[in-house]
Amino acid sequence: MANIGVFAVFAVATLALVYRVSRGSTSTADYYAADSRFTGAQNGIALSGDFLSAASFLGIAGSIAVHGYDGFVYSVGWVVAWLVGLLLIGELLRNTGRFTMGDVIAYRMRQRPVRAAAALSTLVISFFYMLAQMAGAGGLVALLLNITDRTGQSVVIAIVGLIMIFYVLVGGMKGTTWVQIVKAVLLLLCVTTITVFLMGQFGFSFSAILEKAVANNPLGDAILAPGTQYGHNELDFVSLALALVLGICSLPHVLIRFYTVPNAVQARRSVVWAVCTMVVFYLCTLVIGYGAGALVGSRAILAAPSGENSAAPLLALAIGGPVLLGIVSAVAFATILAVVAGLTLAASASFAHDVYANIIKRGRTNPRREVRVARIAAVVLGVLAILGGILANGQNVAFLVALALALAASANLSTILYALFWKRFNTMGTLWSLYGGLGSCLLLIAFSPVTSGSPTSIFPMVDFHVFPLNNPGIISIPFSFFCGWFGTMLGGRNESSDVQKEMEVRSLTGIGADLRQ
Repeated sequence: MANIGVFAVFAVATLALVYRVSRGSTSTADYYAADSRFTGAQNGIALSGDFLSAASFLGIAGSIAVHGYDGFVYSVGWVVAWLVGLLLIGELLRNTGRFTMGDVIAYRMRQRPVRAAAALSTLVISFFYMLAQMAGAGGLVALLLNITDRTGQSVVIAIVGLIMIFYVLVGGMKGTTWVQIVKAVLLLLCVTTITVFLMGQFGFSFSAILEKAVANNPLGDAILAPGTQYGHNELDFVSLALALVLGICSLPHVLIRFYTVPNAVQARRSVVWAVCTMVVFYLCTLVIGYGAGALVGSRAILAAPSGENSAAPLLALAIGGPVLLGIVSAVAFATILAVVAGLTLAASASFAHDVYANIIKRGRTNPRREVRVARIAAVVLGVLAILGGILANGQNVAFLVALALALAASANLSTILYALFWKRFNTMGTLWSLYGGLGSCLLLIAFSPVTSGSPTSIFPMVDFHVFPLNNPGIISIPFSFFCGWFGTMLGGRNESSDVQKEMEVRSLTGIGADLRQ
């Protein structure tokens, strides 16, 4: 019961924290962006908390434990990806937008069609990412409470979803950010503690851990080199790497975080803090993954109720008993809660701000009503996340996240970069880029081995796949850039050059970027 008690304490404490810090949040600037009052250090830790999700903690550790080096590839790609945010997106996005990605790409375009496309992209990507997190919740529940039947796991997934909905409804961005900060600190303490304990058991020799991991894995020495998971198809590996590197800073819940700081300087510092935090985390994950393979063994991990996702909790049980298992499980639950809350907030903000306020009401609405719509949208999205998590229960969360990243890179990255850096970019190009990237990625996923044709597919009993790769990024990402260029050429020069110049000055200088104006 120790593990359940630790989680209950954390849940009550964070619920109280959210309620305390978020009293009186009624304005859109406060609900969507916490009035831009967080420092770069605070937001950077929250950014890392937003991204260090169930995929990072459970999926990566499990993938390293079972597949070795190829599992570690995920974390390398995710750390490198933040350079895109630091060098190309973070500062300019913070200066140009207010609350959502739609603010940036619709700045000099026709508002209604562009905001509708941006909102659709945000909702689809957020839903895919939510599936990964809720699937991780189901796996944790199976191990933590020894609930092996899907009905019991589904009930607890619903409870997790309801707590997350409370975070978003009551806390808004301010409450969610503080939960992210607390969660990130606890997660770092957790992984560093496990790493120190683990290294101590092997005389602080990482080589000894690797030797034992090789002995406890049927793949043997192969887990120390590339090829165990991706060696059969190098092109699939390249496609995955593209999605990882280009998708991170295109995720809606990451993009919206740049608005919680007061200026571009703090936006850059946010990314630097996030990168430093994640480097420490993923180095620890490397030790934890191979350590799980050494002490637990890949066969025992795969035989556990949640498969690869069980590696970190099983390792905690092996080296620290039920108390450490309870702490690890509570932190993992906190990770899932906080990340899904961030996703729900980003998606509901996009619907309320882009669709309701700027499309339906054409900008003529009051902040209280817009915030109310955002909260209603959060409830609906939370219910959908619960249902999707129940359906996705048992899937490897790192793999599901890779698909969400491919969608983000395909739909959002090209559109944002064109909008920020290409003077001729126009409304037609924006729509072609968003819909072309999103549609092609969804189509390729639908007809890939992810959906059918293999034992690990969503529908393993049928086979209608025609696209050979598991990750479509290598096709859909370049295709979205092509669609943006082609649509722009077809659309002609129909946008205002004065507005483009205004956007360029604002993105570079930050003039007029104060959300509280």
